[in-house]
Amino acid sequence: MASKAIYPVVAVLGIAAASGAAWWFQHKSAPAASVGPSAGADPAKPPASSASAAGPARPAAVEVAKVEITKLSDDAQSVGTLRSRQSVIIRPEVSGRVTQINFRDGDRVRKGQLLIQLDDQLQAAQIKQSEAELSIARANHKRNQELVAQNFISQRSVDESAANLEVAQARLALSQATAARLKIFAPFDGMTGIRTVNPGDYLKDGADVVNIEDIEAVFVDFRLPERFQAKVRKGQKAMVDLDALPGRKFEAFVQAVDPLIDTNGRSVGIRACIDNRQMQLRPGMFARVTAMFGERDRAKVVPEEAIIPQGQRQFVIKVVDGPEKDSKISQRVEVKVGIRRPGRVEVTEGLNEGDVVVVAGHQRLQKDGSPLRVLDLSRPVGGAAPGSGPQGNPGNPTAASGPPGSPMGAASAPRAVPTGTPRSKAAPARPVEGPNPCFADASADAAGQGRGPGASRPAGAGAPARSGAGSAKP
Repeated sequence: MASKAIYPVVAVLGIAAASGAAWWFQHKSAPAASVGPSAGADPAKPPASSASAAGPARPAAVEVAKVEITKLSDDAQSVGTLRSRQSVIIRPEVSGRVTQINFRDGDRVRKGQLLIQLDDQLQAAQIKQSEAELSIARANHKRNQELVAQNFISQRSVDESAANLEVAQARLALSQATAARLKIFAPFDGMTGIRTVNPGDYLKDGADVVNIEDIEAVFVDFRLPERFQAKVRKGQKAMVDLDALPGRKFEAFVQAVDPLIDTNGRSVGIRACIDNRQMQLRPGMFARVTAMFGERDRAKVVPEEAIIPQGQRQFVIKVVDGPEKDSKISQRVEVKVGIRRPGRVEVTEGLNEGDVVVVAGHQRLQKDGSPLRVLDLSRPVGGAAPGSGPQGNPGNPTAASGPPGSPMGAASAPRAVPTGTPRSKAAPARPVEGPNPCFADASADAAGQGRGPGASRPAGAGAPARSGAGSAKP
């Protein structure tokens, strides 16, 4: 019994010992924790935080660029195909055998020039027969008019002779029209293609003979998305690049805009005209078209990295002077953007020329008025300042020149070459004289003439044909 009573006593003593030890450790560490302020410190003042003890907040390091004034063009890119200003495939209206060909393949012909002559012996005989019948009918009618004046015949005989005369005249006109269809003339000035017939061939009506192309001016047909239909206008300029002629740019002018929007691709058709008096362009060429809607000589541009989109609004962080000397702080500014180019964005409202904006380090700026540490304040939008190399290394200006809009400006030299610069020197074009045929057509239509320079000259007029055009046989 005595051994069982000792167990509760031992448990109580153990608990008391553990409680005393815990109390002793707590009171031993309290004086050490209370040690901190100096003897002269105000005991009512709370201890300073770790951030306050470290001093004011450090300025955020950011990269910046200046707002630049440059020339921008509002344009849109598309692809198209070159077409002749006028194009036709010569086909006979009646059947017959070819007796004469008055052109050569690829020859220049004039409007009204005889190209193909079919056998007209039968039609010539019919014309002579009709002329003889007309002569007899005319003589009979004249005789009847004299007799009716003398009351030898009735007026009915005169009316019948007059009708016979008209029938004879109609037969002669029909014979002449049939004979005329055996001669095929050039409908306009142009160049012939490769013929598919030879003298002696028998042609059926509607058979292909040769194509004629008027390429003194060529059309380029292309399409643009429907959102551009309000911008494109007749008379606007377009620049055309051709894969067949690398390094050359051709200037085109919009001639017409299709009023119908294509429901399949939601695009609008556009036709522009190119002066081709140098005969360098051919119908069917593939063209890369840049439609020019307008130009802005003093457009304000910033690197695209400076734009901070928030919903439907656009912001930039502008660098302004701080309250202290030589200090810089941030200021969020809402802007309106215009034309976008690779690496650059036009700002129409919100910034002025020479303003400095942040292009890198936005995530470090939580609110307006944040102190900034500008890494490079003098760098323009397109690269480093003149005379400075990468990382501020003077004497190496080319290494720091980057593409427009590059915040670091440390692109390699080949990327600084403008797009479209020819790698090989193209042959100089021959000078041309006279008005642009694209505009000449428009002025002729406005004057009510309805004829262009390539089709306004009568038969036998104009520049002499080349390569023996007009000869009896090839």
